[in-house]
Amino acid sequence: MDPQAPKKRGRKPKPKEDKKDEPKMKESTTTKRTAHQHAVDDKYTHWKSLVPVLYDWLANHNLVWPSLSCRWGPQLEQATYKNRQRLYLSEQTDGSVPNTLVIANCEVVKPRVAAAEHISQFNEEARSPFVKKHKTIIHPGEVNRIRELPQNTKIVATHTDSPDVLIWDVEAQPNRHAVLGATNSRPDLILTGHQDNAEFALAMCPTEPYVLSGGKDKSVVLWSIQDHITSSATDPATAKSAGSSGSIIKQSPKPGDGNDKAADGPSVGPRGIYNGHEDTVEDVTFCPSSVGDDSCLILWDARVGTSPVIKVEKAHDADLHCVDWNPLDDNLILTGSADNSVRMFDRRNLTSNGVGSPINKFEGHSAAVLCVQWSPDKSSVFGSSAEDGLLNIWDYEKVGKKVEQGPRTTNYPAGLFFQHAGHRDKVVDFHWNASDPWTVVSVSDDCDSTGGGGTLQIWRMSDLIYRPQDEVLAELEKFKAHESRIIANSSSISAAWILNLRQSLCILCLKLQNDCIQGALTWVV
Repeated sequence: MDPQAPKKRGRKPKPKEDKKDEPKMKESTTTKRTAHQHAVDDKYTHWKSLVPVLYDWLANHNLVWPSLSCRWGPQLEQATYKNRQRLYLSEQTDGSVPNTLVIANCEVVKPRVAAAEHISQFNEEARSPFVKKHKTIIHPGEVNRIRELPQNTKIVATHTDSPDVLIWDVEAQPNRHAVLGATNSRPDLILTGHQDNAEFALAMCPTEPYVLSGGKDKSVVLWSIQDHITSSATDPATAKSAGSSGSIIKQSPKPGDGNDKAADGPSVGPRGIYNGHEDTVEDVTFCPSSVGDDSCLILWDARVGTSPVIKVEKAHDADLHCVDWNPLDDNLILTGSADNSVRMFDRRNLTSNGVGSPINKFEGHSAAVLCVQWSPDKSSVFGSSAEDGLLNIWDYEKVGKKVEQGPRTTNYPAGLFFQHAGHRDKVVDFHWNASDPWTVVSVSDDCDSTGGGGTLQIWRMSDLIYRPQDEVLAELEKFKAHESRIIANSSSISAAWILNLRQSLCILCLKLQNDCIQGALTWVV
C-alpha cells in the first residue's frame, strides 16, 4: 500500500502494534477507547428505547463484512402489506474469501403496517428476515461505490481500487459461490480512461446512459454506454419481446462463464476527460459537477468542451467528500466536507470575490461528512451521513422560519428535523428509496467499534414528523375521543398541541447528543 495514499473513507486496516510501545501509553489509549465505546453504547441504548416513537418501520441487518455502498434497485412485487425490491450491497473482506457485489431482495413494509412493539425488538448480531441474499458476483477488488443506471436499474456500475469503472448486468450475471481461490466474475463492460486509481467518485446520468467518474489522476471522465447497448434493446418492440432477462449490454464474442479475468471483458473509452482539480476527485454528480480534495467545487458543460465553466475555490475549509445536485430544483447543489459541515450552493451565484459563497451552511455533525443526498420526494429535504455515526435529515425551508416556541423547545442546528442514530460507527453510505418515499437504507462500517463487520438499516421515520401540520391535525381530530384521554382539559386538539407534538418528536432524536433525553420524554407520560 502506498504510504502517501489518502486515507480511505471505508474500512481502515487495523494499525500494527509496536512491541516497543510503552505499556502506560497502551493502557491510556485503551482506556480512552473504552470510555468512547461506553458513550457510544449509552447513546445507542437511548436511541433504541425511542424507536417505537420515532419510526414507522425499521429493519436491522448485521453484515459479516463491511459494505461501503448501498443502493436500491428495481421494485419487483407489490403486495398488500409490503413490497419486494432489489437492494445492492457489497462485501469488503479481509482476503480470506473474495470481495463481492451482493444482489439482495428486500421486503419493504408499507407505512403504518408494522407494530410499534415489534420494530424495536431486533438482535444487533442477527440478520434481518426482511433482507435475503439473491445473487453474489465475485468482484475484482474491493467494491468502494455502487451506482445504478436510472434508465435500467438492473445495470450497475462499480468502483474499485483501479483506474477502471466496471459495468454489470446483475440479472444476466451468473450466481457465484464466494470461496477462497474462486476466480472473478466477468464484467459486462469495462470503462477505461483514468490514468490512476478511481475509487469513490461515480455517478450515472438521470436522463441518458452516461457514466461519470473521478479519480486520483485529478480528472473527471465521461463515458456513454450507448455504443454497447444492443439495437434490440433500443427498439421498443424487440425489447418487449426479449423479456426482462435479456442483457442491454453487448456481449463479447467470447462468452463469459464467470471464470475470466476482468481485463478480458469488452471495454469502451471515454467521451470526454475534464481537468481542473489539483488533487484527488472525491465525488461527482450530473449536471455534471465535481468536488475534490483541493476544496474546490467545479462545474463543466460537456457540450462546449473540457475546460471548467465555473470553479469555486474554498467551497469548504477542508477536503470535499461528496456532492449532490437537487433533482427537483437544478439550481441547488449540496456539498459535504471533512470540516464536518454541509453547504448548499445556488449555481446562479456560486462565488463572492472569487471564493465559494454558499446560501446555507448546515452544521450538525461532529466528524467528516461522507455522503449527502437530496430527497427524491421533496425538493427542500436532504440527508447527510458522517463519521460520527449519524444520519441527519434536513429541510432548508425550515432555516430562518420563526417557529412557535413551546416549553420543550431546545437549541439544535437550523434546518435539522430528524437524526437517525441507529449506527454505532461511521455511516459510509445511504440511499433514499424512490419507490417508497421517506424510506431510507443506510450502512455503517463497524470495524472501529466492533473490530469487524457492518450494519445495514432500512428505516422510515414516523409521518407525524414530516407530514404537513394541517394533515396531521385533521387526522387526529378524527380520534378526538381517544386523544382526550391523554390530553386533559381539552375539548379538541389544538394546532399548538400538534406543533408541540411534532417538535417533541424531532427533539427526542436530537437530544441523543446530550443528557436531556428523560426531559424530552415527559410528553409521553
